[in-house]
Amino acid sequence: MIQRIERQFAGRPLTLEIGRMAKLAGGSCLVQYGETVNLVTATAQSKPTHLPFFPLTVEYREKSYAAGKIPGGFFKREGRPGENEILAARLTDRPLRPMFPKGYMHETQIVASILSADQENNADVLALLGASVALNMSNIPFDDYVASVRVGRIQGNWIWNPTFQQLEYSDLDMVVAGNTDAILMVEGGALEVPESVMLEGIQFAHDGIRELIDIQKELLKGHTVPKMEFVPKLPDEMLRQKVEGMATAKVEEALNLHDKQERSQAMATVKEDLVAMLKEEDEKYAEHEGDISDILGAIEKRTMRQQILEKGERADGRGLDEIRPISCEVGVLPRTHGSALFTRGQTQALAVTTLGTSRDEQRIDSIDQREEVTKSFMLHYNFPPFSVGEARPFRGTSRREMGHGNLAERAIQPLLPEYDDFPYTLRVVSDILESNGSSSMATVCGTSLALMDAGVPMKAACAGVAMGLIKEGDSVAVLTDILGLEDALGDMDFKVAGTRDGVTSIQMDIKIKGLTVEIMREALERAHKGRMHILDLMDEALPSHRDDISQWAPRIATMQINPSKIGEVIGPKGKTIRAIQEESGATIEIDDSGTIKIAAVSGEAGARAREMIEAIVKEPEVGRIYEGPVKNTTTFGAFIEILPGTEGLCHISELAEGRVEKTEDVLKKGDITRVKLLSIDEKGRLRLSRKAALAEEAEGAEGDSEESAAE
Repeated sequence: MIQRIERQFAGRPLTLEIGRMAKLAGGSCLVQYGETVNLVTATAQSKPTHLPFFPLTVEYREKSYAAGKIPGGFFKREGRPGENEILAARLTDRPLRPMFPKGYMHETQIVASILSADQENNADVLALLGASVALNMSNIPFDDYVASVRVGRIQGNWIWNPTFQQLEYSDLDMVVAGNTDAILMVEGGALEVPESVMLEGIQFAHDGIRELIDIQKELLKGHTVPKMEFVPKLPDEMLRQKVEGMATAKVEEALNLHDKQERSQAMATVKEDLVAMLKEEDEKYAEHEGDISDILGAIEKRTMRQQILEKGERADGRGLDEIRPISCEVGVLPRTHGSALFTRGQTQALAVTTLGTSRDEQRIDSIDQREEVTKSFMLHYNFPPFSVGEARPFRGTSRREMGHGNLAERAIQPLLPEYDDFPYTLRVVSDILESNGSSSMATVCGTSLALMDAGVPMKAACAGVAMGLIKEGDSVAVLTDILGLEDALGDMDFKVAGTRDGVTSIQMDIKIKGLTVEIMREALERAHKGRMHILDLMDEALPSHRDDISQWAPRIATMQINPSKIGEVIGPKGKTIRAIQEESGATIEIDDSGTIKIAAVSGEAGARAREMIEAIVKEPEVGRIYEGPVKNTTTFGAFIEILPGTEGLCHISELAEGRVEKTEDVLKKGDITRVKLLSIDEKGRLRLSRKAALAEEAEGAEGDSEESAAE
């Protein structure tokens, strides 16, 4: 039976529908907002998997037909998901994952398909809304309602789900997910907005989330099915007690080794020794090695959390609000345009900046845009396996790498100069060389330094810090600059990046069912304090951007010509512009407005290209003397080229003083001569005079002789 509900949300119609499409899925919901339509399905396998983790996958796929487009490329069909699709999938995955019951190990898949895009309303926030409906109407053990809202702020006024056009005027773009009682996820960027404003935006978003949850409940009233029964996979209780008795003290000792490698090796040794002892006692324990690992992991988690909550002690010996030692180095690579090595504890990022021209811009074809758009700033984050002491195959860019790169890119983007003032395409690559927590925030710091080392006139330096949380009942501890261990075994990863004036990027993920506003306020306050400390250290390494760009980077100069002259600069089939580039060594780009960009590594090459272009587009001036070749002779005079592609007639009477019988008596084809431009008629024809040029030059020479004699 088709069930449908329509309500107004943020001034636009929102429709939720079930029972018409994808009825064989575990649950499905068609969400329409304006004329953007998102079909979301939720399906789970009937039996648990053998995998040691909860196998949840979220797919977000845009259909080109949704915007009336045909995919590009040879195959003309949708391929692997693009970066925008992967980032949108993460916005749905992250708030859903902690809401599933512990021990549920059935493979579960959420698929969001964008069927219609009105290029006004973003479909990404609709995916979580549809997933919540699909999960709650299915037999999948998911017993809470969630939703997400995008918030913007225009001239101090908060807006739910701003349109693409409204976002262009907003100083904040933030997606917030939550349930009725608490916040589950935050992801967004801002134009140096204070922490208090970010918190206000989160609270405003929560009001919208509650409204969307009420709509879901109304839709599904009487339209749910019993949840499937599942048996949580837990180790044998006797084995658990035995392992805890034998290993708890050793785990606690290993946990408090400050070095990550020593700590990991010590934990591995504890496991090896324990398994060996148990096997010696009874060979049957060889079949339970996986369970033993799970029990040791639980002991490690419990020990770490108790130590922090009861003693205020962290694994590496730091205080709760203490940041690890920081080292900042700039200009570490000799031939790159800009480079920086940022090290915080055992997390290290090598950031390298490359300056390019507009030809290097990334071109993006999206269903959210009517036309192809370009991107002139790219930040790419790489996480090789050696950064965590592992040897694994290199695959394609992971979803995590894309998400971390996007987070750092969003932090830096508002601080870059306007393109017209600094017309470069910028690419920064952050290679993580060591990782022990918060590598994305190390990327923000390293990128800021690398850009300034490249001479990019950034508005301000940018730094970031990751906050963590340990929460057991009413006991709460907020951690500054978390380790990888504290991220893995803690309850929150709250990343905040920005300048001294405000936040530019924010991301929060949690593993518990929601956070209160009070906890987030404390985390933001501590993050601000930590960011100021990091910026102080970055300023010591490089207080401002370099005065000039690298000698290896292209110099870009711009000039404006009359658009009617573009064809002359390009020449037939591009012959002229290719010749200029080959002779000068510069790269030349021309747009339809007549703006020319000349890029060259050496100043001489750029100057030469500019001179050649100016010679082509220069307009003839009446009264000026020019020198040029004779292109043709006739009985009535000679045609002389005074500028490239510009010829004029020197009448036979203007060739020389006195009577000239034949043009060839004075000038022959190919001769170089000087002429004066006497006039330009209404039809654009040029009248030249060799006689006048000779007379004017003779007068000048005579004047110079008189001055010399007087001296």
